[in-house]
Amino acid sequence: MTQMKYDLEELIKKSLESFYERRIAKLSGLKLREAIKKKNPYLFRAVGLEKASELVERLLDDYMSSSDESIFGDAFFEPIAKICSGGVVAPSEGVDIALETDREYKAISIKSGPNIFNASQAKRMSDEFSSLQRRLHKLHKKFDPVLGHGYGRKISLPTKTRGYRIVSGQSLWKELTGDSGFYLKLIELMYDYPREHRMEFEKEWNKAVNRFERDILNDFAMQDGSINWKKLTEFNSESPEAALTKAEVQKAIEEIQHNNLTATNKKIQEQLLKTRSKAPLYLINKFVSENV
Repeated sequence: MTQMKYDLEELIKKSLESFYERRIAKLSGLKLREAIKKKNPYLFRAVGLEKASELVERLLDDYMSSSDESIFGDAFFEPIAKICSGGVVAPSEGVDIALETDREYKAISIKSGPNIFNASQAKRMSDEFSSLQRRLHKLHKKFDPVLGHGYGRKISLPTKTRGYRIVSGQSLWKELTGDSGFYLKLIELMYDYPREHRMEFEKEWNKAVNRFERDILNDFAMQDGSINWKKLTEFNSESPEAALTKAEVQKAIEEIQHNNLTATNKKIQEQLLKTRSKAPLYLINKFVSENV
């Protein structure tokens, strides 16, 4: 038992280090525009965010929260489940662990928690399990597909529309390891590693806050310093066709001016048609008149 505890402690430490490395890399490489594209500007406006600092904190909190959940499942839960169950890498996309006996083939997909699947993802999971089952048909073994959640209480048998079991939290870890207290060991054996990481993470967080505040004020603020919600929402939700045409309008103007010509509407339209002949003329006219 002592050896098992030591091994588990080392595994937890390594898994946490992997999580921390990936988490910091995600934060340090995150760009304001990337974060804005994936968040709801209408909600931010509706809750009364007015300061650049408030918007930045909310953007970072929301983005990193959803990112952390995914990273933690991959970096922490999955490797621990694989090693401590004695399983092997499953020979199928979307399935993480295979546990095989003389009579049964158990295929397990490990996810962080019970709230990360929508209907289309659940269907894809069923399709991936079904594909693996067809490949293993010649083994003539009972096929037991399982979606495992690292935390939570959800337990469910297969249904008519979902061909796999769902097992979560304590029940999952007991099924994988035979130890009913394993789910508590995972948190107890973290010791002070999270506190040590927090100091390093806060340094990167502060850098990201400074970058984002700078970019918010440069790219999405009025002259008086207030947030330009119209411009921010256009960046987030404007149709790709419209956004592309705007960018090309500016490029066309620069090309015309480079040739020492006056950027009249007619010249801009002619230049756009040279490089984008399939652009609808009504869009060209619309954006030239609105943006030039």
